[in-house]
Amino acid sequence: MGGAAGFIHASLAVCTFLVWCQAQSGTRNYGPVFEEQPSHTLFPEGSAEEKVTLSCRARANPPATYRWKMNGTELKLEPDSRYRLVAGDLVISNPVKAKDSGSYQCVASNSRGTVVSREASLRFGFLQEFSAEERDPVKITEGWGVMFTCSPPPHYPGLSYRWLLNEFPNFIPADGRRFISQTTGNLYIAKTEASDLGNYSCFATSHIDFITKSVFSKFSRLSLAAEDARQFPPSIKARFPTDTYALTGQLVTLECFAFGNPVPRIKWRKLDGPQSSKWIGSEPLLQIQHAGFEDEGTYECEAENAKGRDTHQGRIIIHAQPDWLDVISDTEADIGSDLRWSCVASGKPRPTVRWLRDGQPLTSQNRIEVSGGELRFSKLVLEDSGMYQCVAENKHGTVYASAELTVQALAPDFRLNPVKRLIPAARSGKVIIPCQPRAAPKATVLWTKGTELLVNSSRVTITADGTLILQNISKSDEGKYTCFAENFMGKANSTGILSVRDATKITLAPSSADINVGENLTLQCHASHDPTMDLTFTWSLDDFPIDFDKSEGHYRRASAKEAIGDLSISNAQLRHSGRYTCTAQTVVDSASESATLTVRGPPGPPGGVVVRDIGDTSVQLSWSRGFDNHSPIARYLIEARTLLSSQWKQMRTNPINIEGNAETAQVVNLIPWMDYEFRVLASNILGIGEPSLPSSKIRTKEAAPTVAPSGLGGGGGAPNELIITWTPMLRDYQNGDGFGYIVSFRRKGSQAWLRARVPHAESLHFVYRNESIAPYTPFEVKIKAYNRKGEGPESLTAIVYSAEEEPKGAPYRVIAKSVLSSEMDVSWEPVEPGEVTGVLLGYEIRYWKDGDKEEAADRVRTAGLVTSAHVTGLNPNTNYHVSVRAYNRAGTGPPSPSTNVTTTRPPPKRPPGNISWTFSSSTVSIKWDPVVAKADESAVTGYKMLYRQDSHSAPTLYLASKSQIDIPIPEDFTHAFVQIRVTGPGGDGTPAEVHILRNSGTSMMVEDSGTRPAPHVVVITTNSLLMVALISSLEL
Repeated sequence: MGGAAGFIHASLAVCTFLVWCQAQSGTRNYGPVFEEQPSHTLFPEGSAEEKVTLSCRARANPPATYRWKMNGTELKLEPDSRYRLVAGDLVISNPVKAKDSGSYQCVASNSRGTVVSREASLRFGFLQEFSAEERDPVKITEGWGVMFTCSPPPHYPGLSYRWLLNEFPNFIPADGRRFISQTTGNLYIAKTEASDLGNYSCFATSHIDFITKSVFSKFSRLSLAAEDARQFPPSIKARFPTDTYALTGQLVTLECFAFGNPVPRIKWRKLDGPQSSKWIGSEPLLQIQHAGFEDEGTYECEAENAKGRDTHQGRIIIHAQPDWLDVISDTEADIGSDLRWSCVASGKPRPTVRWLRDGQPLTSQNRIEVSGGELRFSKLVLEDSGMYQCVAENKHGTVYASAELTVQALAPDFRLNPVKRLIPAARSGKVIIPCQPRAAPKATVLWTKGTELLVNSSRVTITADGTLILQNISKSDEGKYTCFAENFMGKANSTGILSVRDATKITLAPSSADINVGENLTLQCHASHDPTMDLTFTWSLDDFPIDFDKSEGHYRRASAKEAIGDLSISNAQLRHSGRYTCTAQTVVDSASESATLTVRGPPGPPGGVVVRDIGDTSVQLSWSRGFDNHSPIARYLIEARTLLSSQWKQMRTNPINIEGNAETAQVVNLIPWMDYEFRVLASNILGIGEPSLPSSKIRTKEAAPTVAPSGLGGGGGAPNELIITWTPMLRDYQNGDGFGYIVSFRRKGSQAWLRARVPHAESLHFVYRNESIAPYTPFEVKIKAYNRKGEGPESLTAIVYSAEEEPKGAPYRVIAKSVLSSEMDVSWEPVEPGEVTGVLLGYEIRYWKDGDKEEAADRVRTAGLVTSAHVTGLNPNTNYHVSVRAYNRAGTGPPSPSTNVTTTRPPPKRPPGNISWTFSSSTVSIKWDPVVAKADESAVTGYKMLYRQDSHSAPTLYLASKSQIDIPIPEDFTHAFVQIRVTGPGGDGTPAEVHILRNSGTSMMVEDSGTRPAPHVVVITTNSLLMVALISSLEL
């Protein structure tokens, strides 16, 4: 017996030595911890890649060794096998679906224990060819709906679908009339048209990593029978399932598409809750990004057109993979102690939890109890050390959590944590001397002062963990104090010396105060202390230390003197209210005094805003009272916002003024069928406080429209048509679902009203066609809105005219007169009023060159009742034919008899040359060589000169009949800019530009600036543009 005990004692001693050595060397041994685990892998069949790699890497000391399991059975990694181990990774060469498809797990081990990785599946992706059988042709009546079945070939994983029309790559776009289901691949056409004739093929694409493969089916021909122009109500053909299951975080997609004429519009709604902001997508699809449990519920798809509606409903059910809420962590425990571990996981369905030890299932046995997510050990032994894992799983997945348990057996050892060598203490105070040797199991502790054994008394306390506490200390307590520790592994002791000092005292304590937000205050605190030690002051607010560096300037020390610790508070805020404690502290003791600061301010946010009694224009709101922040609440305000605006607006309430003691009120004047959020604000004499958190979103009940549409008008269109237009009503005024318009109209003077229903809120016109409608007939028109709750009020009656008819008469006495080489004036007598049905908008002048056809004529239109026009852009010296027509919204009337006009020849191209000037006391005389017109140019009747004193002054236009002009100048004249050009019946010619300089009263000869400027002349190119523009505007 003694030998066995000695052997156990020796083993524990070795264990103790090893633990100590590892702690000292810093190379602690530990079990495997996964840093990389295998992931689900999809391998494309026929891929050029010749291998698959499943990753596995674990951090461990000593390093881990690795094994792999397939479908729960350990793989034999032989030298000539297709399976190889590279570090911890499993490499499968030439993977084969029949042999290698399955579930894989990595097993990592070292001397400390074993862990298993999560399971990873290896699956093989493939896409076979479509059937080679010919597809039957489809014949349908034009205007009816049709569906083409895709019938995709065997494949894994899912596919994306498109359809070809006649040839590749003529893909059919997904518009409101056509829809391709990404669930079945089927093509739906809501209403066939003549353009749909042709051959159709389903085009299926598989995406596996970076590999894409596509196949397409045999073509199926669509032919159309004679058109059926009748309208018929919607019929939903593409339906989402009655129950759709999805995992949290996934993208959920519902499909809905209907046949009908007109093409139906698709609307989505959630029947048991508000619309989510995560909804995306187009009409046939409802997509919810990152689905959560709040997205569970019943959804309805509604297809609607002018002939009726059809609906389909189904549920979205949200599940979730396991996710850890609480997991185990590495634990060191003493031999003989008890231990309880817990793992908690969320998920739907609720996950089950099982336990592994060193990779093997763990069940209840002897000292170990396994109960779901709990694992309990009684009286731990060394053999309990190892790697443990808890595994949570449901049908959607599995998660693993790992931890290492180390059971310790150590003799007491003070080397890491000895008793403090010198222990200062304050007179009349208290000192605490810890005794914390490293030991397992826990050591028994004794204390001595010198040779005296200490026991509990009125001044001496030895706590259960071995800490020595001395109270009401006096000088006689000085001396050596020794802690003795012992367990069955051995014993040890550690000694410290106690030294007694003068006590620290608060001599001036802080006083309580009451201030308003934004005010300043100083809390005083003075102290005395032992002069041999340093004194420091600290402040806390409600027992939390104040960090002056992070106080944003609100707190600072008011004095730098050692014995003064005053606290200065600037711009006090509500959060600064509370109990302030000043602590004066030395290394041996401390003294504290407290005071209460009350900061008054606007009220805090109310809580728990609840909406009930939801009506069409009112709701009842209740809330809980928030903090009054030391000033009574006077009244409450209620604000709301809608989906249409992120701005919060104050709402009307009943009562109008909500007293400060109220906790409920009615909100009135709301918009029916509108999504609202509400919040409540409290106020007192110091201002309005912060708002409450928003209430949950609610939608007011539906009601019939209360406002008539605006902007009623119309007119125009084709013959025998009455077009009625209006401004579509905003969402604020629709008041309910199933919204549309009712248009009433009658010929002015008749009795019976005709009515037409126009669905959809965004509709903005209605066209009434009838062969009996005469041109420009006045109709009385009115409009009102409707929804599924009823009809709204009618608008005022407006007069709208039916489509006009082109004018029947033509203008007469058309006169065309050439003005310049490129311009002419045209005038005419107007058409008779009885020859215009509708509103005369103006006249259209058509002109074409002699020899051209009238169809190629250029056109200029006038507006209103003017009977003349100025036409520009003509060719010089050209004969033109001119005619005039009246026009209105229906088109142009018959032409007038045409007249002829010949434009004048162009002005001479050559600018004036050889410009010179001479100065007198008050004038400058400018001369130039006359310009002689060529045979194809118009005659010269005179000259125009644009004169400007400097680049900043306004130009002056001078006219001259000869090639000379005298211009008055001021006495201080120094220079001027001049442009000279010819003028005549064909217009103005090209200008010559000169810069005139006064040079000591002498004259300067300048050559033709159009050919080459003289050395004395400065040609101003930048200003030339401005001069040309000005002279054009000043031409006579």
